[in-house]
Amino acid sequence: MEEVKEDQNIEFKRVWRDEYMKILCGFANTDGGTLYLGMSDEGIPVGLENTERLLEDLPNKIRNRLGIIPLVKREVADGKEIIRIEIPPSDDPIFCDGKFYIRSGSTTQEVKGNELIKVILKKQSTSWDTLVSDAEIDEVDKETVDLFKELAKDRLAISEKDNAKKILENLELTKDRKLTNAAILLFGKNPQRYFLNSTSRVGRFKASTEIIDTVEIKGNLFKQVEEMVSAIKKYINVRFEIKEIVREDIWDYPIPAVREACINALIHRDYLDMAEIQIKVYDDKIWFWNPGKLPEGITVDMLKRDHFSKPRNRLIAAVFYHAGLIERWGTGTKRMVELFKERGLPEPEFEEFGNGFSVVFYKDIYNEEYLRNLGLNERQIKAVLYVKEKGKITNKEYQKVNECSKATATRDIMDLVDRGLLIVSGTGKRNLHYILNQKRTKNDANEPKKEPKNR
Repeated sequence: MEEVKEDQNIEFKRVWRDEYMKILCGFANTDGGTLYLGMSDEGIPVGLENTERLLEDLPNKIRNRLGIIPLVKREVADGKEIIRIEIPPSDDPIFCDGKFYIRSGSTTQEVKGNELIKVILKKQSTSWDTLVSDAEIDEVDKETVDLFKELAKDRLAISEKDNAKKILENLELTKDRKLTNAAILLFGKNPQRYFLNSTSRVGRFKASTEIIDTVEIKGNLFKQVEEMVSAIKKYINVRFEIKEIVREDIWDYPIPAVREACINALIHRDYLDMAEIQIKVYDDKIWFWNPGKLPEGITVDMLKRDHFSKPRNRLIAAVFYHAGLIERWGTGTKRMVELFKERGLPEPEFEEFGNGFSVVFYKDIYNEEYLRNLGLNERQIKAVLYVKEKGKITNKEYQKVNECSKATATRDIMDLVDRGLLIVSGTGKRNLHYILNQKRTKNDANEPKKEPKNR
C-alpha cells in the first residue's frame, strides 16, 4: 500500500465505531472519500481481527443509516488485514441521524442553519430565489408588473393583454400557483412581510462615525433601485454644461455607474444573511456594500476585465436582464470602470469585505481649489494637474513643465510623495516616474496644513 496521509478525502481508524457514520456522511456530502479501518492515525497498518463480520455488516449499516451503497473491501498492508470503505460523492444531500456533515481539511464538520441551506442549494445546482413560498398571485403589485412589461418589450415577446399570472409563469416565478422567493422580491406589494432583511439603507456621512442623514428603503426590488439612486442623488452635487445647445447635467459620479452598483447589490446579495444593503455617501466617495461574497470561481481581479457571469440569484438576474437593466455577460463592473475613466475619475475599487462585497466610488479631488487648500505651491499644483491629464510625470518632465532646476523638482516631488498625493512607480533611474494616489481622499485634507514650499 502506498504511503497516504489523512486529508479531506482520507481518514484512518484502528477499529470500527458507529459514530464514524458521520465521517462517511461528510465524504458523501463533499467530494467523496475513503475510510481505512485497521490503520493508526499516522497511516501505519495495525490490522483488524473481525474483517469477515465487518465485510458483512458494514454495507448494510451504511445503506440503512445513510441511504448510500459503499464499496467495502478487504486489503492486506504490510502483512496485516485492513478494510477500505469508499464513499462516492452524492448528488443529493445525505443526513446522518438528522444532521448534515461535510469534510473540511481532515476534519468532519456539522453544518446547520442558513449555511446548511446554502450547501444544499449548491449541491442541487439551484439558488435561493427559486424556492417556493406560501405567497399567492394576489401578493403581486400590478403597477410593478406593468412597469416590467414596458421595460421588457424589446427583449421579451409580451402582449399588453398578458396578465401578471401569465407573465410570472413565463418567467418561472411561480410553481403550483405559489410565488417563488424571486417573485415576492421583484413584484411583491410588501416583500418585507416575508423577508424582513430585504431592505436597503442609504446614509450621508461626514466621517465614519458622524452620520448626517439616513434613508431606509423598502418595497420590491424595482422600487428599491429607483429610491436608492434618488437618495444618493440627494447627497451629491450636480452642475450643468451646455453641449451643442443641449444642457447636460454633470454629477459628481456617473449616474449610470451609480445605478449599476445599486442593481448589482440587489441582484447579488445573499438574502439568507440578515444584514441589509448599506450605502454610505461621504464628501469624497460612495461606499456600497451588500451581504454575500463573490461567487465561487470569480475573483476581485477579474471584475475590471471580461469575465463570465455567475449570478447568486438566477431568477432575479434574469428578470433584470429582460427589463434591460443589466447585461448577462458579466460586463457590469467593467462598464463601471469605463464610465469613471471616461470622466477622468479614479477607478472604482472592488473588495470582499467582511461577509459581503463592497464597491467604492471616488470623487475627483485633484482640482486646483483642493490642492491649494493643502498648501501646495504653484509648481506642485501644475504638476499634479499634469499627472491627472497625462497619467504620470518624471523628474525631467517636472523641470520642463515648471522651468525649474533638478534640485527644486526633486524637493517638490518628494513633498508630494510625503503628502500621499503621488506614488513612486517604475524601477531604475530611467523608468522612474510618479502617478496619482487614487486612494487618497478628502479626509486626508483634515491633516494640519503644511506651509507652502518655495513659492
